[in-house]
Amino acid sequence: MKFGRLSGFFILLGLLWNCSPKEVDPFATIKPDETRFTKITLVEKLNEPMELEVLDNGDVLFIERAGKLKLYEAATGETTVVGELDVYIEGEDGLLGMAKDPNFSQNNWIYLYYAPNDYSPDVNRLSRFDFIDNRLDLTSEKIMLEIPVFRGCCHSGGSIEFDANGLLFLSTGDDTTPFESDNYNPIDERQDRPANVDAQKTSGNSNDLRGAIIRIKPEADGTYSIPEGNLFPPGTPNTRPEIYVMGNRNPYRISIDQHTGNLFWGEVGPDASVDSLRRGPKGHDEINLAREAGFFGWPYFVGNNKPYWKYDFESQESLFEFDPAAPVNTSPNNTGLEKLPPAQSALIWYPYDESEEFPMLETGGRNAMAGPVYHREDFEQSSVRFPGYYNDKLFIYDWMRNWIFTVSLTENYEYDTMERFMPSTVFDKPVDMQFAKDGSLYVLEYGTYWRAQNDDSGLYRIEFAPGNRQPVARISADNRTGAAPLTVQFSSDGSMDFDPEDQLSFSWDFGDTNASSQEANPSHTFEKPGIYSVTLTVTDLEGEKATASIEIQVGNERPEVFIEWSGNSSFYFENESVNYSVQVLDREDGEVDPENVDFSIDYISGGYDLIQAGHQEEQVSIGENFITQAGCKACHAIANESVGPTYEEVSAKYKGQADAKAYLIGKIRNGGGGVWSDERIMPGHLHLPEDQIGEMVDFILALKDPDYGKVTLPLEGEFTPDQNLQSEGYYLIQASYTDQGANGIGPLRGNTQFLLRHPEVKAVTADRFENTAKANADGLNFIKFTEKASWIAFDQLDLRGIRGLELLVNPGGISGIIEIRSGDPDGPLLGQSAELQQSGRKGYFPISIALSDSDGVHDLYFVLQTASGISIWNTVNLDWVRFTR
Repeated sequence: MKFGRLSGFFILLGLLWNCSPKEVDPFATIKPDETRFTKITLVEKLNEPMELEVLDNGDVLFIERAGKLKLYEAATGETTVVGELDVYIEGEDGLLGMAKDPNFSQNNWIYLYYAPNDYSPDVNRLSRFDFIDNRLDLTSEKIMLEIPVFRGCCHSGGSIEFDANGLLFLSTGDDTTPFESDNYNPIDERQDRPANVDAQKTSGNSNDLRGAIIRIKPEADGTYSIPEGNLFPPGTPNTRPEIYVMGNRNPYRISIDQHTGNLFWGEVGPDASVDSLRRGPKGHDEINLAREAGFFGWPYFVGNNKPYWKYDFESQESLFEFDPAAPVNTSPNNTGLEKLPPAQSALIWYPYDESEEFPMLETGGRNAMAGPVYHREDFEQSSVRFPGYYNDKLFIYDWMRNWIFTVSLTENYEYDTMERFMPSTVFDKPVDMQFAKDGSLYVLEYGTYWRAQNDDSGLYRIEFAPGNRQPVARISADNRTGAAPLTVQFSSDGSMDFDPEDQLSFSWDFGDTNASSQEANPSHTFEKPGIYSVTLTVTDLEGEKATASIEIQVGNERPEVFIEWSGNSSFYFENESVNYSVQVLDREDGEVDPENVDFSIDYISGGYDLIQAGHQEEQVSIGENFITQAGCKACHAIANESVGPTYEEVSAKYKGQADAKAYLIGKIRNGGGGVWSDERIMPGHLHLPEDQIGEMVDFILALKDPDYGKVTLPLEGEFTPDQNLQSEGYYLIQASYTDQGANGIGPLRGNTQFLLRHPEVKAVTADRFENTAKANADGLNFIKFTEKASWIAFDQLDLRGIRGLELLVNPGGISGIIEIRSGDPDGPLLGQSAELQQSGRKGYFPISIALSDSDGVHDLYFVLQTASGISIWNTVNLDWVRFTR
C-alpha cells in the first residue's frame, strides 16, 4: 500500500483518518493545503443558472433564470430539463429562487420564486410544487405569496432558504432604479416621477414586502402563518408581519446557520464610486448578519451605517444627514411607519476601490453573496467532507471578483478574521453554493457575461482529500501546428502528485490510428493532414487518474514573423532613432503581400506589466485588456448578446462619427442610458483613468471600422521616440500576418512583439525579490533591502549599448555596496557601486555604476553586500534605476 511508503507524519495521518469507530480529524485545527481540494466539473454551458439544491442521493436540482428546472443525476452524469415555467425575463426578473422542503424525502415539495409572464397586475410569486418521479408537476402549484412589483428595473432578490425550525426565508430587492439618483440612494419624492425612483416606498416602507427578507411558516395546505419574532407583530398598523429584515437594496443570496439560526446575506450596493459632500457615501457591498429581526438601513445608510443626506431633488439641496439611531421615513410615497427601528451595521462592507477595513477583498466590480456556515458534525463521515478547520465558518463569495472567503466570528457573533478559500482555483462568477449530505461543496457558476448563456458557466463539486489526492495532469507540445508530416515532442512536465514519494504512470493517446505511448515525454509524427486531439492520462499508485488534452493541427505551417530592430530591445531613448525591418515567411502562401501584414508601434502611458513581452499567436489589444481588467465583460460581450449592447453593435452605431471617441469616453465615465431603447442604465466609471477608457474606446470603435485610428507604418524604416515621455509608459511594437489556410486547416496567425520601456525603471517593478520589501513613504514607492545579500532581479534585459547605471538610493547609515550580476545572485559581476555611505547627505541621492562589456540579454541582479547590521529601522532603500548609454 502507498501508506507503507509515506513519511511518518502521513502514516499517522492515514491511521488517524481511518480509525474506527470514533473518527479523529487531523485537520481540526491545521489549515489544509489547497491541493487537498479538488474541483470537479459536473456540467457546463448553462443558461444563467441561479440556485441549486443537492438531494440526499447526490442528484442536484438547479434553476435557470429563463424558467427551466434541471436535474443533474449523479449516477449517470446526465442533465435533463425536468420542468419549465413561463416567466417574464426582462430586467432582473425570471425564475430566481428555489428551495426544497425540509421534509422533501417524505413530501416531495419544492418552492420556487419567479416572475409569471403575462400576468396582471405585475407580481413576483412564491409557489410550492410537487416534484414526483423526477418531474415538476405544474398542476400541483400552490401560490403562497404574490408581491406587486414595478416591471423594468431593478433589484429582484429571490433567494429562498429554510432554517432548522422549518421557517422559510425569502429575499426581495428594492425594485428601484439607482440611475435617476446618480447611483447614490434613490429617494426622489417629486410628484409625477416614475414609480421606481424612491426606495422609501419599498425598502424603507414597513408596509411593503420589497427590499426585505421575509420569514414565514409554510402550512400543509399551501398557505403560510406568521412565526413569532418577526419585525412587526401581526396587527401592527401600517406594517407587514411577514417582514423579518427590512432596509435592503438587493439581498441576492442569503443563508442560515442551522445551529444558531443566524441569517446571513450579501447586499449588492449602489454604484457611486466617490463620496459626495452633497449626497453621501460612495457605494459599498455588504455581508450582513441578523441574529434577530431588524432594520438594516437602506436607503438611508450603507456599510457600517454611513449616512446619506436627505436630498431635495426639486431644489437640489442637501437638507440633513440621516440618523442611524432614529431613522425616519417622511416620504409621501411611504405607506408604512414614519419612525423606523434603529439601523443595524453591516458585518463586512467594501467599495469599488480598496477597503480600509477589509483590504484583502481586493478592488473592482462587486456583487457580494453569502454562502453556508459549515458544521462538520452535520454531515456523513465520508472521505470527501470538509475538515474541522472550517467548523463554524461562514463562506462568502463575490460574483464579480470571483473569490470565496471563509469568515470566522467571535463568541458574540462579531467579525473576527477571514481568509481566502482556494485562491489558486478559478471560479467564474459563483452564484450559489451548498454543502451536500456527504460534506462536499457544490458550486453553481454563472459564467462571464451577464444575461447570457456562457460556455464557462457550470455546476461543480469540491471534494476534500484527507489521504490520497488526485494527481494533476499537465500536457504541452513543442509545436501545435505545422505541415505534414509533423513531428511533435510532447511533455508531461508539471504533472504531479501531491502525496509524498508517489510515482505516476503515463498513458498517451495521440488520436492517430490508435497510436499511443507509455513514456513521460514521447515524440510522435503525424503523417497526414488533420486535427488531432491528444490526451495524456496520469495514474498514481492508488489508481487515481487525471487527464489533460491538447489539439494538434497538421497541414498548415504557422507564418513566421520577424522584426529586425537595430536598437536596444528593452529600452527606448528619447530622440534616438532606430532602424527596423519586418519580414514574413509562410510555407504555403509563398510570397506575402505587404498590405496584409499588420505592423504597429503604440505608446502606452503607464502599466508596463499589462502585457508580458514575447512571441504570441494573437495580436495584443491594449484596449481589450483594459476592458477585461475593469470587469466590463460582465455586461458587454464583443459579439455575444449580454445585458448591454455588444461592442460590435456599439462600434457599428458610431462608425464614422468624428466625435465618437469623446462621446463614448464621457458616457463610460459618467454613465447613462436610453440610447439602446431599453430600461437599463450603465453606471459611471469615474474610478477608471481617462487614458485607459480612451484605449478601451479605441478598441471598440475599431471592431467594425478596421481603418479607425489606423496609422499605416512601412515595413521598413526609421523610428524615433517622442521627447519627455513618462517613465511609467512603454512602447508596444508588434507585427502579425494571417495566412490563407491550407489542407483543410484554417488560417493561422503569426505574431511577434516586444516592449520598450523608459530607461528609468522603478525598483518596485522588478520581476523577482529576495529578502527585500516594497515600501511606501513620503510619496515614494521603493525597495528596502532587509538582509545581507538580499537582491532584486529584472528578467531578460537587453544590455546592448548600455554602459552604465544610475541608482537613486538611501543607504540609511549602512556601509555596503550594490553589485550588478548576470544570471544569478552569484553570477558574473558586471559592475558594482562605490561604498554606500550617507557622508552627511540626507535622504536619497544618485550613485553611478559602470558596466563591463555586457552586450546581450541578461537576467540582471542587484545584490546588496554589507558587513554592517541591517534591521527594519536601518535598511538600504532603492527608488529607481536608470540605464545609460
